[in-house]
Formats: sequence, structure tokens, C-alpha cells
Amino acid sequence: MSESDDAGSGNVPEYSVSEISGAIKKTLETGFGRVRVRGEITELKRYPSGHVYLSLKDQGGKIAGVIWRGSVSRLGLAPENGIEVIATGRVSAYGERSSYQLVIDRMSFAGEGALLARIEKLRQKLLAEGLFDAERKRALPFLPELVGVVTSGQGAVLHDIRTTIARRFPRSVLVWPVAVQGEGAAAQIAAAIDGFGQLTRRPDVLIVARGGGSLEDLMAFNDERVLRAVAACPIPLISAVGHETDTTLIDFVSDRRAPTPTAAAEMAVPLRSEMLADLAHRNARLAGALSRQMQQARARYERTVSQMPDLPMLLGQARMRLDDRAQRLAFALPVVAERARARLVQVERRLPSPELVIARRRQALTGPSGALTAAIDAAVQRQHARAARARLSVEAVLGQIRLQRARLDGMAGQLEAVSPQAVLARGYALVQDGAGKPIARAADRSQGGRIMLQFVDGQRSARLDRLSAETAQSALDL
Repeated sequence: MSESDDAGSGNVPEYSVSEISGAIKKTLETGFGRVRVRGEITELKRYPSGHVYLSLKDQGGKIAGVIWRGSVSRLGLAPENGIEVIATGRVSAYGERSSYQLVIDRMSFAGEGALLARIEKLRQKLLAEGLFDAERKRALPFLPELVGVVTSGQGAVLHDIRTTIARRFPRSVLVWPVAVQGEGAAAQIAAAIDGFGQLTRRPDVLIVARGGGSLEDLMAFNDERVLRAVAACPIPLISAVGHETDTTLIDFVSDRRAPTPTAAAEMAVPLRSEMLADLAHRNARLAGALSRQMQQARARYERTVSQMPDLPMLLGQARMRLDDRAQRLAFALPVVAERARARLVQVERRLPSPELVIARRRQALTGPSGALTAAIDAAVQRQHARAARARLSVEAVLGQIRLQRARLDGMAGQLEAVSPQAVLARGYALVQDGAGKPIARAADRSQGGRIMLQFVDGQRSARLDRLSAETAQSALDL
């Protein structure tokens, strides 16, 4: 390096790193002051400390941003990646990293076009799910005992609702105060609606209301959390958000939409004076109708009475006819009795005497009795003759039995006289033929002269028994 370069460099001021960083930071903060930056949120990060770090970008660049914990609740909306916003804050430098960033304390959507596009996208989604269907709408109670209100605890909205209810028909009002705009407003509104639904003593009707405002101010009532809480609420709900021309998505999900909070209170409770006037009118109509019915009934009664006959006169005529019939009956009874007595006498004269009837009956019975006696005697004689013939037949059969027994005894003796040894010696055997008679035939000597003697000695007893049975049957036949 030449001496001229060393001399020239001695005129350049020398700074430390901290001095340069401080000077740059001061220049940025004093040169720009508060600025409004439009861009799309990206790289959003929420830290446990509560700080939010993000970046804003457009087609030509990107700038880092930070939202300190104390500014998050006052931000105006909930930052999300992908939405275009206008961030308000101041430019500051961070010397330790040689970087600069935008310290944001206010944020809004970048124009109504972006907001409306976001609202329309959510509307199409909920419409497809059926949250806007008319079948889901519930009828409001005619006269609620308790009215629930979800709105800001301070402001004219709550005052209007209370005074309107007190003027029309005083009812109990239960208020759940919430933030109606800004960061966290949607979460508070959804929590209040869910909380009313979980109470043991739940309101009969619920009003969700806030005053008018810009589209950005009403964005809490276009939040999906609020809309789903309204759809799940078991209490009939009236939405009254903004002025009459303002429309939010909660109006489509709620059971009824009121153009203003005052109109919501009028929907919730009827007008007491109108009810009293209507009651008086109905009472007058009822009294008139009853009076007309009484008059018509009295006219029908009078017409019916005029058409009915004279009852005392009818009773007198009936009494006269009864007396006349009694008198005529008193005169007619003796004549009738005398005529009956005359007919009885005539009949008695035509009848035969009892003695004659008895004699005829006795004579009629005498003839059959003699014939029956004769027939019985003849039958007895025939039975005696048959018995005598049977006795003779039995005696004849017994004689034959004795003769046959004697013959059999003789044959048995003859058979016993013939010894078996003699028969065997001749080579014959005694057998019986088919008629039961004993016969002799040559024996089979091939078996060594062993011959079986077949003779049935019981034939005699069997024959005697057969004869006895025949004799007994003959006796029974006789």
C-alpha cells in the first residue's frame, strides 16, 4: 500500500459495530416512523411466550414482522398464513443479527374484496354441510321465562334489549358479556353460546347481538367457530348483528334473523298491551257467541214447547178411558163366566160315565191275559218234553260209553298178554297204523335186533275223554 493511500484512509471516520448498528436503527426508526405495509402473511409462528413472528411478502420482496404479546389482543384479527393484510407498526432494526423487522401493533384485512372472498368460501362450505337448511330452524317460544343475551357488557346494544323487553313484556334477562370485535372475540362468542347450552337452567331463547360496524368489525360473526357453536346450540337463537343492511354468516345459521338488536328483543317477547287487547277482543267475541247461542237455544225451546200438546188434557182423557174400560170389564166378567160354565156342562154331558170306561178297559185287558196264560203253559210243557228227551239221550250215551270202555279194557288185556320178548323173538315190532290200531311188521335186523316198541297206552284215556265231551255237548244241545 502506498503512502498516499494511508494518508487518504486517515480521513474516513471509524465506527464500532455497535455504533453502526445503533446508527442504522436510529435512521430506520426516525426515517420511517409509523408505516402501513400491505402483504400476504407467511412463516407465521406462535411462541409459548405469547409473541407472534411472521413475514409479509408480495411479488417483489419480503419483510419480517413481530407482534409482541401485549399487542396480540388489540390486533383486530387473528393472523393466519395465506391471508392478505395491511399491517400497521414501526420499522426497527435488530443489531445482533444485522436485520430489520416491522413491529406490528395493528392489522386489518387488505380490502373488502379479500374479506368477501373468504366469507363466500366459508359460506359455500357450510351450505354444503346443510347448516343453512330451513328444516333445522326451530320455532321461538311464545312467552319465554328467561332470555339469554350474548353481547358486549358495555354499550347501547344491551341497554336497547333490556329496555325493549321491559317495555313489551317484563322477563328475566341473563347476560353473558363478550368482546364483539378484535382478537379473541370469536372464541369468546363461541364459548358463551356453548356455555348457555350447558346451563342447568337454560334460557328459553338466546339473542346474539352487536351494533353496526365495518366489515372488518363484524368478522367475528363470520368465524367458523361461532357458526358451528350456533348450529350445535340446543336453544332457539336470534341473531342481531349490525344494522339492517349488514349481513353476516351467523344470520344464515341462526333460527331467526333480526335487523337490529331492538327488533331481536321484539321477536323474543310479545307485546303485553297487544296480548291484553287481543284477549279482551277474544273475550268479547266469546261472550257474543255465547249470547247468540243462548238466544238461538231459547228460540228453539219456545218453538218446541209451542208444538207440544197439552199434557194435563192428555192425562185427563187417558183417565176417562181407563174408567170406562174398568166399568165395561165389571159388566162383562159375569157374562163370560156364565158362558164358560154352560160350555163345561155341555161337554160333561157328552162324556161317558167313569164306571163304563173302567168296565170297557177291564174287558179289553181280560182277553189278552187269557191268551198269554195259555201260551206260557204250552211253552212250559214243551220245555218239559225237551228235558225228558234229553235225559233219555244222555242215558243212551252213557250206555255207549260204558260199552266202549269195556271193549277197550278187553283189548288192553289182550295186548298185555303178548310179552315184548315174544314179539322181539319173532323179529316184529308193535306199532300203530294211521287209525291208531296196533300192527306188527318186520324189524330191521341190521341194528342187532334192537327194536323200539311204539305203543301209546294213553290212547284209551284220550278216546274215553273224547266220548265224554261229545256226550256233554249233546246234553247241552238238548
